[in-house]
Amino acid sequence: METAAQAVLDARVQHPTATLADLYDPLTMPLALTCDLPAHGLKRGDVGTAVLVHGNGSAFEVEFVGYDGRTVALVTLEQDQVRQLQAGDIPHVRELAAA
Repeated sequence: METAAQAVLDARVQHPTATLADLYDPLTMPLALTCDLPAHGLKRGDVGTAVLVHGNGSAFEVEFVGYDGRTVALVTLEQDQVRQLQAGDIPHVRELAAA
């Protein structure tokens, strides 16, 4: 996770005057998982925020955050592991397994 976090910090250095609103792209954030990621305690349908886009959307650094504001996971995901949210989607709450 430290490597992914450093990648986000390095990317921010490239855009020092940009705000998150400037960098926000509604086509890539937020994203829903299309598969389970048991190593990170994540399940298909969990929603994260793309904090960095690689290679025109071929991969993403995605942060998953609990409602307490705590980062659950920051992971690099391939394009086929996530999808954009759709009008027919509905938010869902589940408890995380104890770490």
